[in-house]
Amino acid sequence: MRLKNKVAIVTGAASGIGKEIALVYAKEGAKVAIADLNLDQAKEAAEEIKSKGGDAMAVAMNVTNEEEVDNGVDEVAKHFGGVDVMVSNAGIQIISPVDQLAFSDWKKLIAIQLDGAFLTTRAALKHMYASGKGGSIIYMGSVHSKEASKLKAPYVTAKHGLIGLCKVVAKEGAAHNVRANVICPGFVRTPLVDKQIPEQAKELGITEEQVIKNVMLKDTVDGEFTTTDDVAQTALFFASFESNALTGQSLIVSHGWFME
Repeated sequence: MRLKNKVAIVTGAASGIGKEIALVYAKEGAKVAIADLNLDQAKEAAEEIKSKGGDAMAVAMNVTNEEEVDNGVDEVAKHFGGVDVMVSNAGIQIISPVDQLAFSDWKKLIAIQLDGAFLTTRAALKHMYASGKGGSIIYMGSVHSKEASKLKAPYVTAKHGLIGLCKVVAKEGAAHNVRANVICPGFVRTPLVDKQIPEQAKELGITEEQVIKNVMLKDTVDGEFTTTDDVAQTALFFASFESNALTGQSLIVSHGWFME
């Protein structure tokens, strides 16, 4: 087991990509904290892990609330005996052209994506530094950490920002054996993406089928969505790669949509 007895916190883990990461981590021996706004759904995910022989707990966490994040991470560290892996995955999407984008929507998305990443990182580093064992901070970026698309100004801005945060954490954390990385998925068929399809169809004046084929998947090598397992396996790779050789790096997981 690649994460045996490691303690991992995954934000936004009650569903979608976050839940898949939690399931994969638990299968590989990690003790997993499901941190999510929806505590009931988080508890269901934790129970699913336990039913398969894993060890998990649920934590209510609004990643934009400093007190909730600090208390939640402390609760996990107390319950499991530390924090070894923090996956900052919680996020939302808002579709709008810049000239029509409400400032409140801009601030909401930036807060969840960037403030949330900062707050969860800071809370986890406190425990990782104190333990002397180090750890792994993993950010959920996007292909939009590397390029831009129409209608996604705050999302693209935030996802670019995660790469900057990751690089600073990698440099500061090195003295404490803490690594930092960004996963940059292409389109993953989650509720977040399903919601975008009709929104983009309306804004662009095309059909939903055209959004999928000609917008979302047009530059992939196989016309396929990235899967939650594609992303979870990458999260496992980073969490279990214990040298500093890859720290500060981002990895694109997009079926060839974007290459560098």
